[in-house]
Amino acid sequence: MSGENQRVDASRTPDLAPSVSPDPPAPPDPQAPPPSGGPASRARRLATPALTLAAATAALAYVGTVDPNEPGHYPVCPLFRLTGVLCPGCGGLRSAHAFAHGDLPTAFGANALAVAGYFVFAGFMALWLVRGYRGGPAPRLVMKPLYWWGAGALALVFSVVRNLPAGSFLAP
Repeated sequence: MSGENQRVDASRTPDLAPSVSPDPPAPPDPQAPPPSGGPASRARRLATPALTLAAATAALAYVGTVDPNEPGHYPVCPLFRLTGVLCPGCGGLRSAHAFAHGDLPTAFGANALAVAGYFVFAGFMALWLVRGYRGGPAPRLVMKPLYWWGAGALALVFSVVRNLPAGSFLAP
């Protein structure tokens, strides 16, 4: 046998086994999407966003069915009842009712901030469902403290302006 045609099995001959230990496996990349395990894992990834969307849809359907403009169905805002001041959420149920019926001008008239929130929620849910379908990480609502303060300031300004005579167009 010539040397070029010989094959050596290192496991059978201990003296020919390599003396260098192999490198340990690299840790998994936390940014890499998890491996797709088929339809069962996809269904598991989509379960939470789908149930969240179903709950929000059921709540919107209920508010769309039970009219908040008729007294006795929903409690009155405690801040408005005690002080007569409209909070940022006042008119939110009327806005959701109009939104459920596709009446965007009435929804904006009842609570413009709530309508903006509906669209932000819809975008977040769409992103969550797409990432769940593709196997990516769930989106996270992580903002710098400055942005949280900005969102709070926007809600405060909205609340103050809608209680002024000049901002009566923002009142429900």
